[in-house]
Formats: sequence, C-alpha cells, structure tokens
Amino acid sequence: MIKEIKIDRQAWVLLAVCVVVMLPFLGLADFNTKGEPREAVVAYSILESGDWILPTNNGGEMPYKPPFFHWCIALLSLLNGGVVNEFTSRLPSAIALIAMTVWTFVFFARCKGAATGMATALIAFTTFELHRAGANCRVDMVLTAATAEAIYSLFTWYERGMKGVPWIAVLMMSVGTLTKGPVGTLVPCMVAGIFLLLRGVNFFKAFFSLAAWGLMSLVLPLAWYVAAYHQAGQEFLDLVMEENFGRMTSTMSYDSCVNPWPYNILTTVAGFVPWTLAALMAAVVLPYRSYKRSPAADSWRALFGMCRTMPAVNLLATVAAAAIFVFYCIPQSKRSVYLMPMYPFLSFYLAQLLIYVSRRRITVVKVFGDVMAVIAAALFVCFIAVKLGLVPDSIFGTGRHAAQNLAMMESIASIVGVMPWICACISPIAAAVWWTAWRRRLTPESVVPAISCVIMAIYISMSGTYQPAVLNVKSVKDIAAEIDRVAPQSEGDIYEFIEHGEFAAGDPVHYFEVNFYIGDRMASFYKRRPENGFLLIGDNDAAKYLPGFESEGYRFEPIYSTPRPLLGQPSKVYRFLKN
Repeated sequence: MIKEIKIDRQAWVLLAVCVVVMLPFLGLADFNTKGEPREAVVAYSILESGDWILPTNNGGEMPYKPPFFHWCIALLSLLNGGVVNEFTSRLPSAIALIAMTVWTFVFFARCKGAATGMATALIAFTTFELHRAGANCRVDMVLTAATAEAIYSLFTWYERGMKGVPWIAVLMMSVGTLTKGPVGTLVPCMVAGIFLLLRGVNFFKAFFSLAAWGLMSLVLPLAWYVAAYHQAGQEFLDLVMEENFGRMTSTMSYDSCVNPWPYNILTTVAGFVPWTLAALMAAVVLPYRSYKRSPAADSWRALFGMCRTMPAVNLLATVAAAAIFVFYCIPQSKRSVYLMPMYPFLSFYLAQLLIYVSRRRITVVKVFGDVMAVIAAALFVCFIAVKLGLVPDSIFGTGRHAAQNLAMMESIASIVGVMPWICACISPIAAAVWWTAWRRRLTPESVVPAISCVIMAIYISMSGTYQPAVLNVKSVKDIAAEIDRVAPQSEGDIYEFIEHGEFAAGDPVHYFEVNFYIGDRMASFYKRRPENGFLLIGDNDAAKYLPGFESEGYRFEPIYSTPRPLLGQPSKVYRFLKN
C-alpha cells in the first residue's frame, strides 16, 4: 500500500511537470508546414459544416485519415468558443504525449520499481521525436499513445491470468484505428501475440483471444467506416484501400516517403537525441564477455528458454521494440514518426542501462549531464550575442536560404517581453543548478531525473523563446491576412491552381497554410471553372496555364504579389471574370 501511494504521488508530480513543459507554448508558433494546417482545417470544416462523419475541405477534398484526431480538435475548439487555432489544434497531441508519459511511469514503476519507471518515462518524454510530435498538429502522437497504452493493458491482462476482457486495451485500439486506420489494432495485437507465444502460451488460446479483442476494437471504427461509405461511396473506399492496404503492401498509385529499411535505423538514432549520446557513452564502459559459439539448434533452444525465464516486462519491451521496427520496415513508405511506438520500450532499456552504469561508474553519466548543461548555457549565450548584435550578417553568406536565415536571426534579436526572457533564462539557471547542486549529490536512481530536468529546461527555452521567433519567419500567416484583405469573401470566392496538385497522382498539394488562415475558403479553379472570383497561382504555373484559360474567355487582373514564394514559386492573386 505504501509503495502504491508513493507511485501515485510521483505520477501526479510527473503530470504537473509535463503540463508545465508542454502546454504553455503550444500556440506561440504559427503554422509553418503543410502538415499541421492540413489536419487543423478538417476540424475547422467540422465546426463550419456540422458534418462529423466526412467533412470536406480544401475545396471538396476528403480527409486522408480517420476522424478521431479531428474530433478532438473540434471538441477542444468548442471550449475555445468554436475557434480553431494553433493551440487547440496541437493540444490533442500534447495531451496524448503527457498521458503516455504518466502511464509509462506507472506501468514500469509497478513492474520494475519507481526509479526505473521514472527514468523510463522521462527519457521517453524528452526524446526529440516524441517531444516534437507532442507539440505538432499531426495524428501520429495520438496513434503512438494509443498503441503503447494498448500494449501495456494487454500485458496487464496477461499478468492477471488472461481472464476477463481487457477493456482499456480494446478502447485504446479503437482510438488508434479511428486515428490512423487498422494499424491501431494490428500492431498491439501483433506485439501481444508474439509475446504470449514466447512465454509458452498455447497458440490457439493466444490467437483466438487476441482476435476477439481485436474484432471488438473494430466495432466503433467500423461504424464510422460504414457511415462514411454511405456518404461518399466508392471514392471513399478507394481512398481507404490506397492509404492502408496500398501503403502496407507498397502498391500505392504514387510514391510516398519511399526509403530503404536502413532509413529506420537512422531515424531512430536521430529521433532518440539527446539520449543517443548517453547510450553511446554508457555502452563504451559496459563490461563485455566472450561467448562460445553453439550449434544453431542449441542457440535457438537457448533463446526460447531465455524468453520463458527472463522477466516478463523485459521480454515485452524487447518484443515491442523489435516487432514494431520490423513491421515498419516492410512497406516502402517509411517515416520517422511511424516508429514512435517503440520509444517507451527503448527508453525502458536505456533507463536500466544508465542506472546500471551509474552504480559502477556514475562519472560517465555525469559527463553526459555536463554536455546537456553546456548546451543549456550556450543557448543563452548565443541569444545574448544576437541581442547585442555581435553576430555579423555575413555569417549566413549569400546562399539559397541566406535571406531567410538572416530574417530568423533578426526575429530573435527583436524578441521583447517578460515571458520570453523568463523562458530564455530557465536553461542557464538549470545548467547552474546542475553544476552547483545536483552533480555532487547524484545517486544512480536520481541521475536520469536530474539530467532530464536540464533537457526539459532546454525545451522550455526553445519552445518559449527561440522556436516561435524562428518558425514564425517561415509562416505565411501574414501573407494569408493580406490575401484575405485584397480578396474578401464579400467580393467573391477565392480559388487556387497548382499544377502538381491537379495533375500529379496521389496526395494532392494545396496552399494548406493560406487556406487555413483565410478560413477554408479556397477551392480548385481547374475543377470548378467559376465565372468570377479570385485566383492564387504561382508565376510558373501562371505562365504555363493562364493563356489556355484566357482562350476559354477568362480575363485575369493581378492585384497582389506575395512577398515570399509559396510552394517554391513567386505567386500572385488575380481577380478574374469569364466573358
């Protein structure tokens, strides 16, 4: 009972820390990539149209993902007065990361002790890939949390003798499937199935039990799929087959993030930063023993024997990490975010490794903490240097991105206000505390939490001060506001023409950011052929296609040139009329 109370108290503290590190900064950076506004505009369409099944956006396009993530944005935006903005759009991902972090702590703390559980949760929370996904308006973090939590729940069901229905696992798999498709159910069942077989559970018992839970988890998603099919018919079914079965079997009609399987290794190593460095440093000082080679048959028997005798949670972590990695090596389409469900289980092994090394040579882990403290202090030093004008403009040269990089530096130099300065000061304060207090008093159990505090201080400084200044330079929010001014809704509808979006196979390209910031007003000029209105088009596309439209009777009058290229082209807004 005392142990349970201690874990519960630490869980509440961890929850509070995660909330402070994540939530205050979600809305500071404008949308600056195509992915975030593409998802956010679906929620905008839900609230505008009242269609919660299959809302169209970007001039009539169906969403490419199931709706759970968009439902979350829409519901949270209702609490914001019905306004979909950057904060409400990113909040579901942040909540998912926080929930998974706390659940990870509770799960591993009860299996391996509070120290291991806390280290595991903090390592996962502060990895670059998960932290970035938790602050983005994309579906991947919600899918990751649902997948990991389903695996945890299936393991708990196993420990209870495989009795009863693991309702939480069923619910989490339903959430995962409603977020990104059948992988939300397939991956947890696959991991649990391999785990059960390696623990000696009868194949038929394992198969039929997991098949039952998997089918139960598909009831709610199936209801949505049927409703969406009745609404859009064959077009919807074709999209589902392409995005799910076509992607997994590499039979898509277009190439999407095609990479060889070693790409997954590189992205895992990069995504685990900064803890990748800690893993390398700890691995160097591990004691190694030489093993005699055994016949292959004996090796396999020994392996299966080890799987049955090793701690169950260790086997689960091994199976989860390996199975998820191999599973996402199969399709041609590979992205770093696909592998995120591995991260809590990799974090578990890294936590054990760092605690083990700290008990023998804690100096090695302290050096990693020193590196993080140096980075934390260096961030602030660079900030002061920029504010004082000590960094010359010539440092960026005259290359392709020189002007944008210079604008980013000028944006940092122009930072004002109390909160940005407070956030900027947190990282050097954490570095100072590390060197003056924490470093001398570290124990093997406290070293990972102490280093994690320094890393979280870096994230706070980045999210609260530096990233908004840098990323807002890349945003087209200001351009969208000017387009909305020169082409108001009261004077006509606005359309887009993008050659790659109209004629390329597969995932179409749109002016996603502009469309979100002008209220999902944009439609396809090529498909609609309207009589009058406004047209946003790149100069290259205009030179190639406007003469053909003029031969159809259209007349175009340029009224606004964008100060920066859109989708790689200088662009203009035209007022048009068809004779």
